[in-house]
Amino acid sequence: MSAESKVYARFYLGLVALFLGELRDGLTMINMQSAFLIVSKSYSEKQAGILFVVFGLSQFIFQTPAGYIMDYTDWKVGWLAVASITTTALTLLTATTAQEYGGNLGWMIFIKFFQGAITALIPPGLNSITQGIVGAEGMTQQVSQNEMRNHFGTAVIVLSGSIIAYSKYPDIGVLFIVSPIACAGVIFFLLKINPKDIDHAAARGLASKEDEIKES
Repeated sequence: MSAESKVYARFYLGLVALFLGELRDGLTMINMQSAFLIVSKSYSEKQAGILFVVFGLSQFIFQTPAGYIMDYTDWKVGWLAVASITTTALTLLTATTAQEYGGNLGWMIFIKFFQGAITALIPPGLNSITQGIVGAEGMTQQVSQNEMRNHFGTAVIVLSGSIIAYSKYPDIGVLFIVSPIACAGVIFFLLKINPKDIDHAAARGLASKEDEIKES
């Protein structure tokens, strides 16, 4: 990987991290979706709480197999893209299929369980791509930059969603338009990363291809 190619890969990686701030938490899972369900769909706090407990537990259960998948596969970009699209679809499914007063709570619980499993792929996916690009020596700095962009992206989404919700209250479902916009940003910049710039051996914590060449 040339020095110029590495610079571009890190630049696009930073933009992926920026837009992933939304997808990782599904429209800031607790803050905005719970507000939507309670305000627009007349959910009780207990019903909304059940959904997001299920979501969090599902993420916890699937984080180990998700890490294994991302560590083992050489199709890290593809897996992260699929996870991003799927979690966006599930966020929109939440907004479009939720019935008033939790009339289909069982279905919503299933959506959140599935979404938790899918979003469990996102952190190890981003981290494995990061280490594959920058190597172990650059991992600490790049992860800190990724997290900064993640949180900044989330803040922008929350601000945008809050403005939309305020202007459309009490019918605030339209705020979910920000989810496919964020997903489009993730996919666009993911596909800008040249797969050859990701060293899968380095991503697994093994000797990178460049190191093997130097040693030989």
